[in-house]
Amino acid sequence: MTTNNLHYFHKMIYNLIPEKSRVLDLGCGDGALLAALSTGKNTKGYGVEIDIANVKVCVANGLSVYQGNLIEALREFGTKRFDVVILSQTLQEVYDPIPVLEEMLRVGKKVIVTFPNFGHWKVRLQLLLSGSSPRTKQLPYEWYNTPNIRVITINDFRSLCKAHHIRVLDQAPLIKPKWLQILIKPFSNLVSKKGLFILQR
Repeated sequence: MTTNNLHYFHKMIYNLIPEKSRVLDLGCGDGALLAALSTGKNTKGYGVEIDIANVKVCVANGLSVYQGNLIEALREFGTKRFDVVILSQTLQEVYDPIPVLEEMLRVGKKVIVTFPNFGHWKVRLQLLLSGSSPRTKQLPYEWYNTPNIRVITINDFRSLCKAHHIRVLDQAPLIKPKWLQILIKPFSNLVSKKGLFILQR
């Protein structure tokens, strides 16, 4: 598996992972990121995924994966067991995010979290003009069939980290082109469709 098959935000995560790292990917989907990391960076990866169809794809591709609940899986691992723990585009679907984040910070030396930013200007504008729950390319669901049970903005996540004494090592707006990221970083809550945070306890 090469990075050519990865989504843009997965490519950004890929570039943040050091060679030969021990990686835990929570909500790993079909395992595309884990497979690319294993091939390209010689990492030792482990995934957690609740969807049995995705688990079967992971297993068929030779990946180690646990099928089940995130918090239950995390509690099986020792402290600082992994160099990097990833939670990508899943936080907004987690019923109780604080214990999950705390366990991630316990088992991982560093934590990478990405999520759709509900503070993006298109989401705000659509709600303002239509008066209905926003639907965008990043958030394509109706209110009644969305898997998202949390409405998270980049500012909200910054506040959460501050309140729970979570150290933010870095944060990056997930936008193209890459050079623009530095320019718009102060305005990322308004212009970035996704947020990316690197955390540490």
